[in-house]
Amino acid sequence: MLPDRVIKDGEVKTDLWTFIDMEQAAGALPEGPIAVPLAAWKTRRAELLGRRTPLGVWLLPADDPLDIGADVEALSIIGVQFPKFTDGRGYSTAVLLRTRLKYTGELRAFGDVGRDQLFYLKRCGFDSFSLAAHRDPEAALGGLDDFSLRYQGSVDDPLPLFRKRFATGSIR
Repeated sequence: MLPDRVIKDGEVKTDLWTFIDMEQAAGALPEGPIAVPLAAWKTRRAELLGRRTPLGVWLLPADDPLDIGADVEALSIIGVQFPKFTDGRGYSTAVLLRTRLKYTGELRAFGDVGRDQLFYLKRCGFDSFSLAAHRDPEAALGGLDDFSLRYQGSVDDPLPLFRKRFATGSIR
């Protein structure tokens, strides 16, 4: 279960989503906005698409985001789990979702996520963050803007700094 406060759009907000685990996904699903694991999506896809409430899917690090490629437009949120701080596979998942699959909905990083990761997660396309339970989202907000210059291009700003400087004639 995720904490009830998330960082979204640069602010701490109340989380309106219920992230369902595999055990919960095997039974009756609650009303309201839910996100189910990819494995549950695969087995209950038709039923889930018939719901009248916002719907999402969440991915484990080893899940292939291409498995939901045909359905990204039907999803209001895609969550990417970071089970431990040192597991960076979710960064690649986010880039794939934003660039190849053209996903434009809410993309949430959750699990063992902390302040030091927020800037980089945002660069890869995440726009919402559910921090580890022992971390304060208010205290972590500054992590979104840790650096004023970004040298390399990424999802949030594809043009690398040297191209911007060349285009504007600026050395700053």
